[in-house]
Amino acid sequence: MTTPVAIHFKDVELDAIADWEGRVAVFLGEEGKMDITARRVNRLTRGALKRLAESEGFAKMQPGEMRELAWPVGMAADSLLVVRLDRRSAVEDARKAGAAIAKAKANAPVLVLAGNLNKSADISFGVALRDYDFTDHKTADAVAQGDVTFMVSKPEEVAAEAGPMAAVAEGVFFTRDLVNEPANILTTDDFAARLAAMQELGLEVEILEEADLEKLGMRTLLAVGQGSVSPSKVVVMQWKGGAEDEKPFALVGKGVVFDTGGISIKPAGGMEDMTMDMGGAGVVSGVMRTLALRKAKANVVGLVGLVENMPDGNATRPGDVVRSMKGDTVEVINTDAEGRLVLCDVMWYAQERFEPTGLIDLATLTGAIIIGLGHENAGVFSNNDVLCNQFLKAAAAEGEGAWRMPLGAAYDKQLKSRVADMMNVGGRPAGSITAAQFLQRFVQEDMPWIHLDIAGVASVKGGTDLAPGGATGWGVMALDRMVRDMLEG
Repeated sequence: MTTPVAIHFKDVELDAIADWEGRVAVFLGEEGKMDITARRVNRLTRGALKRLAESEGFAKMQPGEMRELAWPVGMAADSLLVVRLDRRSAVEDARKAGAAIAKAKANAPVLVLAGNLNKSADISFGVALRDYDFTDHKTADAVAQGDVTFMVSKPEEVAAEAGPMAAVAEGVFFTRDLVNEPANILTTDDFAARLAAMQELGLEVEILEEADLEKLGMRTLLAVGQGSVSPSKVVVMQWKGGAEDEKPFALVGKGVVFDTGGISIKPAGGMEDMTMDMGGAGVVSGVMRTLALRKAKANVVGLVGLVENMPDGNATRPGDVVRSMKGDTVEVINTDAEGRLVLCDVMWYAQERFEPTGLIDLATLTGAIIIGLGHENAGVFSNNDVLCNQFLKAAAAEGEGAWRMPLGAAYDKQLKSRVADMMNVGGRPAGSITAAQFLQRFVQEDMPWIHLDIAGVASVKGGTDLAPGGATGWGVMALDRMVRDMLEG
């Protein structure tokens, strides 16, 4: 898997700045305020830093933004990266500053003159997150990454603070790799094998095969994958870092490794993007990896339903009626609304087996949520204000966009079926809401629950502040933060 760039922390050595070969990043505070390292750079460059600080261009710079000075006089560095940031800047700005440095590093070694900035760990986190590149299938020789060295006043303290962030970064990278992987590589078998390998980290991993799912009555999940040669599976990952007698919190992810739409086949244009339709399962997997890496003091179970939606002679047809593990019957109106058929069985199984304290499902579920919220926010649906607010607070703290959407019994009439207990779609109006209403029918009474529709945020062509184009890893940071605040607090 892709691993984060190597980041080191060392004491401030002013004499070493002039001789650094590569790139040097330095910070200017509000009104161009300089710390001891910036003043050293300013002397070496014969006042170039001061002239920039007094310029109109610097006055227009926002916290976290960067300007580059090529071939600075008086220094061996080939580039000086000047970032606007001060002690009062927000955590999000510090991470953006790190991301700006990562985008400009161009595989060269970078010396970051953080001095006594109290957000050095967050800057390093931003560097790690943005310095991601998925190159597994490129035949050109890999270019060696340049390490990043932070020159800070208290390196041991900063390194200790950055340690858990490194675990989160690895979880984000694991999710991005899964979402970016093409479907001929990331089959259901391969996906399950990658998760089984995390047993080395202390996770308990169990793979339920099609025969097991048939015995359990997961017919809605199996109906989605029956047109594919790739076998459907459910993978259960348990992290037991909390009290032995404490019930776990449950995360459930949709893992459609490729979605043609089935018999209700999608248009050809853009279908190649459907490699990302396992994004919910990817996020759950990344969160579980993070929890194991940082030895979280919480009990969490992650379950992912892995299927491929293909249109062969055995595929589910529009008009078919299938029975869920819960026992409810579903008339399949549109085989391209398959994610909810996967989730409903896995959600029910998670509740029946583990009796969790709460449940969150994640899925690239509807195009309707993209129409409503674009690529800035995931849709958040919940039956529990307390749990929902805890998640929204965590998402805001991590800078991951999330917006609460409504639920209501009035939408249920759109799911009424003439021949079964419900239809799997409710028409075009309020498409993301009726999808959530469908899932809510498989949430047991008094179970705190959140449904996250991540169709717009799981993968974006233009990239984000902290991720290049492609998979973002959205949700790993927010869910890890929620576990820390709510379960480990």
